[in-house]
This record gives sequence, C-alpha cells and structure tokens, in this order.
Amino acid sequence: MGEHALGSLVEMTLFVLMIALAVYIARLRSLFAAAMLFGIFSLLSAGMLTLMDAVDVAFTEAAVGAGISTVLILGALGLTTSEEAPPRKHGWTALLVVSATGLMLIYGTLDLPVYGDPNAPIHQHVAPHYLKDSVDEIGIPNVVTSVLASYRGYDTFGETTVILTAAVGAILLLGPRTGRTRKEDDDGEGSQ
Repeated sequence: MGEHALGSLVEMTLFVLMIALAVYIARLRSLFAAAMLFGIFSLLSAGMLTLMDAVDVAFTEAAVGAGISTVLILGALGLTTSEEAPPRKHGWTALLVVSATGLMLIYGTLDLPVYGDPNAPIHQHVAPHYLKDSVDEIGIPNVVTSVLASYRGYDTFGETTVILTAAVGAILLLGPRTGRTRKEDDDGEGSQ
C-alpha cells in the first residue's frame, strides 16, 4: 500500500469517526458525556487538519477546541445540571429545513476544485507572490510566519482579540462569586 493510499485511508477513517461521533453527541442527554466527546471530536479534527498539512490550524484546534473549550464547558456544567431537558417535538418541519440546508451545502461544494489540486485558483494568485517575495518584503524566511504576522497581521490580531475577549468573558462568568456565599444561599438568609 502506497503512502498516498495510506494517508487517504487514515483521512477517511477519521472522517467516518467524526461523523459517527457527531451523530452520537447529538443524541446524548448527558451534558458531561457530550462535553467530553466534544473534546475527542476536536482532537480528531486536529488529526484531520494535520493530515491536510494545516498544522497551524490543527494546533489551534487542539489547544482551543479540545483544551480550553472543554474546560469552559465543564466549568459551565458546574453551574447547571448535568442532564439536558427533554427535547421538544419539532415534527417534520425541522427535519425538512435541516435536510434542505445540508443538500444546499453539498451542492455548493460540487463547484470546488479537486482537493490538493496545484492548479486550483487559490494557488495561482496570492500564494506565488508570498513564496517568491516574502523574504524580501518582510525579512522573515518562514513563509507561514510572514503570512500570519505581516500579510494577515490585522486578521491575526483580530482573531487574537476575539479569543482574548472570549476568555475574559468566560472567566467573568465562571469566576468566583462575590457577595453572598453558596452556603448562605443554601441556608436561605445565611448566618450574620
């Protein structure tokens, strides 16, 4: 079995596992189990992104998706119940809307170039400029670093700001409570 065939087999296996995990998570009623499985899903996604040679995105997915998000979800579960409320019946309308949306998304992917095609439009416009001129323009020999730190500097700064804002919001929501303690809340008036 060739290296390319083995890589394709691993990608297909990860993809099937991700689909099965997503379906299983959607059917779970235990929020704790769902939180743990979301972390596993993120790790599988990071593995898939690594196979696609997007190591920087895979690293972010592993750190944020499997790490920080799982911790934040578990922290939120500490403030709520561990079981989901019984689902409401939505009937055929919801199934029809979800199916139509899924079919439209699949239809939209039919116009995409073949995965890994070196002649795809994305590889013909900006990428050659970055590869050829980034050392002279930016002075950084690593093209990925020059793209993230300079060419897309505002975009990267925006992403960092969003992550920082989300972290501060989560810390404020999950942080220690001020004022009355939980024991005082449980006792009613509390001891004075």
